[in-house]
Amino acid sequence: MPRLALYALIVCLLAVAAAVVSFVQGSWLGVVWILLAGLSSNMTWYYVRRGKMERQAAAEAAQSDRSVTN
Repeated sequence: MPRLALYALIVCLLAVAAAVVSFVQGSWLGVVWILLAGLSSNMTWYYVRRGKMERQAAAEAAQSDRSVTN
């Protein structure tokens, strides 16, 4: 998992925990935490997919380099 994806996942989990605490205390500030959790969740998926595509592109480039040299 790319480092940025891991950081975004941690932010997402912390935002969900903060939202739960806010709602338990009766504060509507939890809505902001839910929005932050949604944003960081989307960032996590983006960085995971981007990392996967970069690894796939690097593997294809290495494969094509091997076929050219043979």
